Amino acid sequence: MTNQTWQIQKLAANISKTLLLRGGRVIDPANNFDGVADVLIIDGKIAAVKPDIKFSADYEYDATGKIVTPGLIDMHVHFREPGQEAKEDFLSGSKAAVAGGFTTVATMPNTSPVVDNAALVRSMVKRADDVGIINIKIIGAVTKNQQGQELAEMRDMIAAGAVAFSDDGHFDDNAKIFMNALDYLHDTGKLIICHEEETSLVKGGVMNEGKRSAILGLKGRPTVAEDIAVARDVLLAEYTGGRVHIAHISSARSVDIVRDAKKRGVKVTAEVTPQHLTMTEDLVNPADASTKINPPLRTQKDCDACLAGLLDGTIDAIVTDHSPHAPEEKDREYIYAPSGFPGLETSVGVLFTELYHKNKTELKTLISKMTAEPAQIFGLNAGTLSVDASADVTIINPELVWTVDAKNFYTKGSHSPFIGRELKGRVVATIVHGNLMKLNQW
Repeated sequence: MTNQTWQIQKLAANISKTLLLRGGRVIDPANNFDGVADVLIIDGKIAAVKPDIKFSADYEYDATGKIVTPGLIDMHVHFREPGQEAKEDFLSGSKAAVAGGFTTVATMPNTSPVVDNAALVRSMVKRADDVGIINIKIIGAVTKNQQGQELAEMRDMIAAGAVAFSDDGHFDDNAKIFMNALDYLHDTGKLIICHEEETSLVKGGVMNEGKRSAILGLKGRPTVAEDIAVARDVLLAEYTGGRVHIAHISSARSVDIVRDAKKRGVKVTAEVTPQHLTMTEDLVNPADASTKINPPLRTQKDCDACLAGLLDGTIDAIVTDHSPHAPEEKDREYIYAPSGFPGLETSVGVLFTELYHKNKTELKTLISKMTAEPAQIFGLNAGTLSVDASADVTIINPELVWTVDAKNFYTKGSHSPFIGRELKGRVVATIVHGNLMKLNQW
């Protein structure tokens, strides 16, 4: 299957104003619904979800044997605009999102220049409206130029459309500045997404610190660096009453810290990536920089703890941390290559293969962590198939076996540790505002 035979376009704009999805297993955690049903879409909105709908639609899609869910949400992606379009842009990132079943994403501000003012937020909102084929939300920086020295004009950015704030890629070492940020946002309802690694402990590190890093001769990034940072930010959230969201959690101890904080009523939420749920440091190969990510791949104990946290509600969302780079950047020695890889197009396949098909979690849990829960955390009008909601829908074939091939990626990034992997479960259709964006016939 090549890109040329995939149809990434607003097909429904040429097909219909009414669309009927027939006979799929509908999983809508926001409404606690899980059963075989039809989904009727009229003029871009959900009109009905129930068995055997009697309606003559302009276009019908046979969803028998497939899973129908609210459009997937990923609140942690890097679409690289402005200034780094060689790595990714809003259009290529949107296409990758559609291919992966995501209808809403939020892009991080560590761009060039950093998104740290209202003018940039406004221009990105307009850019997303002009070229994006999904719902692209904008996250602003906490501090000016993400340098951790002076607060950015966050309230102005909220007025311009920012949905949250983060200095992702950087830990804000100055506790006073970070506490001021929590105070500043206290009455806005907006949260800070925290990249948690105590800087002095990870400088120069390229993988998890431990026996594996010693064997490979690579400088490590210890889990305690994450644990210290998470503990500090949780305590500051507790002290100020502010909201913190722990980005890409990866350490067993950090999961425990968040779990205990939630029991005390601290306003803390957390996210995890497919890679930190399913991959360990044993996969690190110095000859292949695709496994170099930040935070790094940890131990099996950490993976197991992250999964346990996902299942018991400690971890609220699954994100991809989609981080494409130009080929010439990743085709370097491990210690010099940048961290990150594209994840939008492989996320569902990896999660279904490693978690659902291995009976480690139920489908409802996976879908909830990728739809209803992130929508609730970030205050989004998304993640539901309620009547009158925007018709953002994802259709998944849970039994479809496919092999990851970078030649078929829509993202500009081609380095992924999943290249060549056989996965079971794939998105086969994505609908945004009632528009059938992707229709793959395998």
